[in-house]
Amino acid sequence: MNQSTRTQSRATANTPTKDAIIGTDITKVDPASEQGFYDFYLNEHQNIICRRLHFAGSSFGLLGLAKSVKTRSPKPLLKGIAAGYACAWVGHFFFEKNKPATFKYPLQSFVSDFRMYGDVLRGNLSLSDRKFDKIGRK
Repeated sequence: MNQSTRTQSRATANTPTKDAIIGTDITKVDPASEQGFYDFYLNEHQNIICRRLHFAGSSFGLLGLAKSVKTRSPKPLLKGIAAGYACAWVGHFFFEKNKPATFKYPLQSFVSDFRMYGDVLRGNLSLSDRKFDKIGRK
C-alpha cells in the first residue's frame, strides 16, 4: 500500500457515511422491516411543506373514498387518489428535492404515508416545525 492509498483510506475512515449524515439509504432499506422502512420514510419527509402536501393529499384520498362509498361510484375515489399523489409528488420534486419512495416501494410507501398521517393527527409529527416532532429523531 503506497502513501497516497493510506492517506485516502484514513480520510475515508474519518468521513461520515451518507447513512450517518441523513439516515437510512433507500438502497439499504429492508422492505420486510416495517419500522426500518418507516424510519427511512420519515427521513424522506423532513421538509415541512412536503409533509403538509402529503397530509393534504392523504386527506383528499380519504375524502374521495368517503364520497365513493356514499355515492357508490368509483370516480371520487380515483380523483382523490390522483389528487393525493399529485400533492405528494409536488412535495418531493419541488420542496424535498428527492425521488418518492413509492417508485421503488409502492405498498410500503402507501402504508407509511397513512402511518405518518396518523402520527400527525396524534401530535407525534409536526406540520409547523420539525423541532416539535416526538418521533423520528436520531
